[in-house]
Amino acid sequence: MSTLPDPLLHLIQRAEVVLSRLEAVLPHALTAPDWTASIAFRYRRRSAGGSALEPVRHVAPIRLADLVEVEPQKERLVRNTEQFVAGRTANNVLLTGARGTGKSSLIKACLNEFAPHGLRLIEVDKTDLVDLTDIVDLVAERPERFIVYCDDLSFDEGEPGYKALKSILDGTVSQASDNVVIYATSNRRHLLPEYMAENLTYQHLENGEVHPGEVVEEKISLSERFGLWVSFYPFTQDEYLAIVAQWLRGFGVGEDAIVAARPESLVWALERGSRSGRVAFQFAKDYSGRQPG
Repeated sequence: MSTLPDPLLHLIQRAEVVLSRLEAVLPHALTAPDWTASIAFRYRRRSAGGSALEPVRHVAPIRLADLVEVEPQKERLVRNTEQFVAGRTANNVLLTGARGTGKSSLIKACLNEFAPHGLRLIEVDKTDLVDLTDIVDLVAERPERFIVYCDDLSFDEGEPGYKALKSILDGTVSQASDNVVIYATSNRRHLLPEYMAENLTYQHLENGEVHPGEVVEEKISLSERFGLWVSFYPFTQDEYLAIVAQWLRGFGVGEDAIVAARPESLVWALERGSRSGRVAFQFAKDYSGRQPG
């Protein structure tokens, strides 16, 4: 039986209630997931202040052989990833260019190719990049090799994730461990919006040298921290048709039907104003689904 005075005992009980409520809303340390549950994980912040790495239950099954008309880009990314998985030096990679040209698909295909050799992927939204150091610390002692993947990366002025990513890539005492590389995709080469007025900050010296202003330098500095740039370009009509044919074969459509589908696939692209790989894939899904079983 407690010998404390009733007022003091009541105060302690109220304090315990308050502390329990605070524990529910305060951020919790990032804990390791079941690493055997998947080859890919998503980093998620909880509304209560906690965070977690969630296994991706259904990883996109895309393979390197599925991706055509991007052979130079494929060769560069596969080589870098192969070096990384083998424990040799490798670069962080920024994949930029036209939408729907296979940037994200190529990263997923590399994951599937090298997962049997210990490659894993952690997808992080740009708004959560402020926690990048915690993620790197969590996996630093793991035997696997990790790609930290950020899709469709771009920043507005003043976003906190910008400086966090810039620091972890290069620039502070805290940096990624040897078993982590960062792969990011973006439609912008310099990841920040660019304005015509910024061109006025360039300095043209008498000897012909050109020096960008501080605003331009800041925008270039982040993309420069990626050691490897892989650029993607809009597809020509022939390239688009080759991609359509590749996807139709993957869906089990016969060669005669593939030839017959060419005019319809061009109309499909015209209606969408794009001959991207994404549009080709969408047409192939629609066309193959309409074929008799």
